[in-house]
Amino acid sequence: MPAASQQSTIRPAPTALPAPGLPGGSWRDWLALGLLMFPVLLVAVDNTALSFALPAIAAALRTSGVELLWIVDAYPLVLAGLLVAMGSLGDRIGRRRLLVIGSIGFAAVSAATAFAPSAGWLIAGRAFLGFFGAMLMPATLSLIRNIFPDPNRRRLAIAIWAAGFSGGAALGPILGGWLVEQFWWGAVLLVAVPIMLPLLTLGPAFIPESRDPSPGRVDVPSILLSLFTMVPMVYGIKDLATEGPGATALLTMALGLAMGAAFVRRQQRLHSPLLDLPLFRNRVFSMAITANILALFSFNGFILFLAQHLQLIEGMSPSAAGMAMVPALVATMVSGLAVVPAVRKVRPGFVVAAGLAMSAAGYSMVAFGSTGGGPALLLGALLVLALGVGTAETISNDLILGSVPPEKSGAAAAISETGYEIGAVLGTAVLGSILTASYQHNLRLPAGLAETAPAQSTAHARETLAGAMELAAGLPGPMASTLRQAAGSAFESGVHVTAAIGLVLMATAAVLAAVVLRKVPKAAN
Repeated sequence: MPAASQQSTIRPAPTALPAPGLPGGSWRDWLALGLLMFPVLLVAVDNTALSFALPAIAAALRTSGVELLWIVDAYPLVLAGLLVAMGSLGDRIGRRRLLVIGSIGFAAVSAATAFAPSAGWLIAGRAFLGFFGAMLMPATLSLIRNIFPDPNRRRLAIAIWAAGFSGGAALGPILGGWLVEQFWWGAVLLVAVPIMLPLLTLGPAFIPESRDPSPGRVDVPSILLSLFTMVPMVYGIKDLATEGPGATALLTMALGLAMGAAFVRRQQRLHSPLLDLPLFRNRVFSMAITANILALFSFNGFILFLAQHLQLIEGMSPSAAGMAMVPALVATMVSGLAVVPAVRKVRPGFVVAAGLAMSAAGYSMVAFGSTGGGPALLLGALLVLALGVGTAETISNDLILGSVPPEKSGAAAAISETGYEIGAVLGTAVLGSILTASYQHNLRLPAGLAETAPAQSTAHARETLAGAMELAAGLPGPMASTLRQAAGSAFESGVHVTAAIGLVLMATAAVLAAVVLRKVPKAAN
């Protein structure tokens, strides 16, 4: 969850009578909450919708495998590095003002990126979307805490906020698939413009401004160090997975580690650090953050290869592929709500461990099964994985906020949201790179293809599954069938490898959660 300052300027409680049908509070409060849901929905939809545009993007822009991963990763990479910084900036200049700035920038960059003529343009656009997206989520939750000073109404408002985020994630595949099918891949980005209009037109009138009356200084060097830590590390992981151990991968990862060490040292010296490092001394806090990172790691990595499998191997349309994944995405939201009463009877650590174990079970279905019999196995595995992710995330978030003093809850929330984005980045970077490397290593092109197809098309077929399927569409029947079979077999081998890695990671995390969190008491009735 995004950061929210604990020194908010709280406006007086409204004197207006509750509007009919609303659980207390002025109708303006609930209208403001409704307006705040638009950027929440947009960010959630954007996270899942883009996966269904990747095959169309790969075909239209003729991207390499690494470029395709950077298109996905550029946004969460920049966003993760700036979440805490943007939360601090909102404290200084006003959270509503930051939200409006972020919304205008997000809509404008989305419109420009929708017509990107090259992969480089699209990657740069996604990076700028991360910059403005980092302004949105911290501001929304901080404003909710100001609008609803009463704890009970605030709890309901935050529950609606969380449900909106999960609902947007479920809507993303449907909307993304439909937009790609009916229009073109850029429509997935262009849709941000109409979604932001209600907030931009009505927000200044109905959303009250709030800011920290005595904020700490925003440390620009810390922001830069955090970015220079994450970007080289992710790039090094990608290069290591696709090219093997080499100077480029080792040097970039070493640079990231050095910048990370410098970042930590600077935080220890600052009076108002960007990242509150003492929080990590709490074992419950650190383990809950780790559980969140690994849950998102597994979920995003799985969706990355599933979206390609459904469209390119199973031949499903983007909208059909999106609809096929909706039950599992809805299961994430349902399991998150349903598991809350469980911690009154079972220790929270065991609930988190059970969720991570379910995620491991989902990966085991793929690692030891065969994907050649249709999409049922992968979709069933995703359902099990989604139930586990919803279970683990809900309780781990509660542990994150409950394991720190009240005055530190804003910093804890910011770190939790950053952990989400790091998990998303690493899921696509690590598992996606390993999948790409395995595909390229195991692909056996049909004999005589070099004499039949253009060299550039053959090179794209070696790079990505989308390139192979595009090339096969223009080949004679027997050779096209052979190429499709070879590409599908190479891709499936990569899926088995990544699933085995996901299984090991999730099983290890489940054991660690059960051990480290075993003494956390059950929730009071």
